[in-house]
Amino acid sequence: MEKIIGLINAPFTPFYENGEVNLEPIPAYAAMLAKNGIKGVFINGSSGEGYMLTEEERMLLAEKWIESAPKDFKVIVHVGSTCVKQSNKLAAHAQKAGAWGIGAMASPFPKAGRIEELVKYCEEIACGAPNLPFYFYHIPALSGVFLPMLPFLKAVDGRIPNFAGIKYTFESIYEYNQCRLYKNNKFDMLHGQDETILPSLAMGGAQGGIGGTTNYNGRELVGIIEAWNAGDIETAREKQNFSQDVINVIVNYRGNIVGGKRIMKLIGLDLGKNRTPFQNMSDEEELAMKKELESIGFFERCNKF
Repeated sequence: MEKIIGLINAPFTPFYENGEVNLEPIPAYAAMLAKNGIKGVFINGSSGEGYMLTEEERMLLAEKWIESAPKDFKVIVHVGSTCVKQSNKLAAHAQKAGAWGIGAMASPFPKAGRIEELVKYCEEIACGAPNLPFYFYHIPALSGVFLPMLPFLKAVDGRIPNFAGIKYTFESIYEYNQCRLYKNNKFDMLHGQDETILPSLAMGGAQGGIGGTTNYNGRELVGIIEAWNAGDIETAREKQNFSQDVINVIVNYRGNIVGGKRIMKLIGLDLGKNRTPFQNMSDEEELAMKKELESIGFFERCNKF
């Protein structure tokens, strides 16, 4: 299977003021991401509040992103849910609609407690779109499933024909590297933590990744990889440290899903508020966050339209 090279973005879901999904910003959103060096999107995941969307909304978003994708822009659809039959249906829809690939995080309820349970969950989803690459989205901080990924790869190997790899959003660069090395880099290991792109390049030989702060800081994150490839370690280090400074701001405002989505408004693309149970930012918090971002020179370096 084709391996992803470069960064894929996990976009936010736009909402109208009344809380309904707003498809209108998506063409401009896709064009902006491509302009800033992003290679595709992984929609309806955690950044996109996927678990708070209805099945119909998820399908409409998939169709709109696929329709709006610039040339060679990959659209990967997150289809995970607490109902494996629904996930299978969403996978089939993604394939029919023309998605490049699909993915699923482990169900947060009930939580898979054994490798076999997780493999079976992925197997029943992936077969809904047999012609598309399937990625497992490993994000235990959200799913609560902390199973080891190397035994998972060994168990899934040869069992799911369209299994492509893992979106690895966890802190263990050692485990990430061990998975990458499995059978001479057989599976696509997509790095999923924007704060540690540089060490994953240095130790793990990362080629592709999926990020959330790429929504507004993609230029700098892409720049880390470009500087590394050019042998300019000092520039790569400076850009990685700056990207951590940005993350140090958003963690004060309920993280990327809430604070990051509000940053999109500050750079010129208002995507609306978050759905319950997320607590939205107040106007006072937005002003305070803007001042913190200004203090690190963010608006001179962020994504541009």
